[in-house]
Amino acid sequence: MIIVAVTFFGLLFLGMPVGYVLGVAGLVGLLDMGGGRFLMMAPDRMFSGLDLFPFLAMPFFILAGEIMNRSGITMKLVNFAAALVGWMRGGMAHSNMLASVMFAGITGAATADAAAFGNTLVPAMVKQGYSKPFACAVTAAGSIIGPTIPPSTLMVMYGSIMGVSISGLFAAGILPGLLICAICMAIIASLGKRLNLPKAEGGPRLSEIAITFKESFLALVLPIFILGSILGGIATPTEAASIAVFYALVVGGLVYRALTWSDLYEMCVRTTRITGVIFLIIASASILGWWMTFNQIPQAIAEGFLSMSDDPNIIIAMIILLLLFIGMFMDINATLIILAPVLAPLTQHIGMDPVHAGIMIILALNISLMTPPVGACLFVLASVTKEKVENITRALWPFLLGEVLVLFVIAYWADLTLAVPRMFGL
Repeated sequence: MIIVAVTFFGLLFLGMPVGYVLGVAGLVGLLDMGGGRFLMMAPDRMFSGLDLFPFLAMPFFILAGEIMNRSGITMKLVNFAAALVGWMRGGMAHSNMLASVMFAGITGAATADAAAFGNTLVPAMVKQGYSKPFACAVTAAGSIIGPTIPPSTLMVMYGSIMGVSISGLFAAGILPGLLICAICMAIIASLGKRLNLPKAEGGPRLSEIAITFKESFLALVLPIFILGSILGGIATPTEAASIAVFYALVVGGLVYRALTWSDLYEMCVRTTRITGVIFLIIASASILGWWMTFNQIPQAIAEGFLSMSDDPNIIIAMIILLLLFIGMFMDINATLIILAPVLAPLTQHIGMDPVHAGIMIILALNISLMTPPVGACLFVLASVTKEKVENITRALWPFLLGEVLVLFVIAYWADLTLAVPRMFGL
């Protein structure tokens, strides 16, 4: 066990990609167990880790988001959001947050949100008088709404691995995502006068709202269609994801005529690369996960938690702090695959509903996407906007604290989290 831990953290510290780190650590664990003959199990574990039908939903949702971005549909959502709240003090910051909610119902990927709005809204906000670090912080804070409001690739992974209803997770993510948006908009409003955020002249214009709504209607229909088909039992998440790709192609290519064959090729290549990275992490983590299970490490960790306290409230707090801490240093996909089988039985032991526990774990990992030193959204925004990560981080703290507050509310208020799943009988 010590050899595996040293290998894992040593390679991670040296900067090896996490997918390879997981695979090498798993192989070292197999060698330590029984020599070369155990290595024959590695290919089987990698294949078994990926041999889950719901995983097909991930590349489809990613591709749907790519099509929306490339065809300009995303900006139509942004324009509609601006018409709704752009008249307020800090209007473009509020629009950024509201657009993240609309965009979340299409892709479910935080980095896609960060890249799309980092390219478009951040320069526009800077032009209006916002500081670039603040504009990036608002975009980073809104980006984690993407994998919280369904569809969410992280929910697909968790549900597939842990045998929890993906439809139930999708339904349970709606209110937490909206709550994150509300708290972030409240923070923007509270900072408005102190930071002297720009304020548009006049109030909301119904004509502008009507025009932008008409232009963005086809984009707004897609998330409703995706969620409606899944929650209504008409389609599985995988089927809904494939339909979303078809819908996005029809709208972006035939209605708006904004796509070329070269665009399709580039989008497919990018989707393949993103999916390949995720699937490599899943496959490699499957080896390490089997080694941990064989050596009863999850049970030992659970017993360690319970030995410190048997109070469910304290255990929930420890789980959250553990996830937030590990998420600061490790890819969230790898963290989910390794820790979910460890923490899920612990949450069941203290009486948490599996869907409620899943949302708590997923939201904690989503917040890790915007925490230094390895928050993926921070580095995407730094790359796109050419702003320093440390400057973005300083401006991000109020939003980070607000979202952690939401996490604790969600963790301790089960009825809020489960209200929508119960409404649909999930």
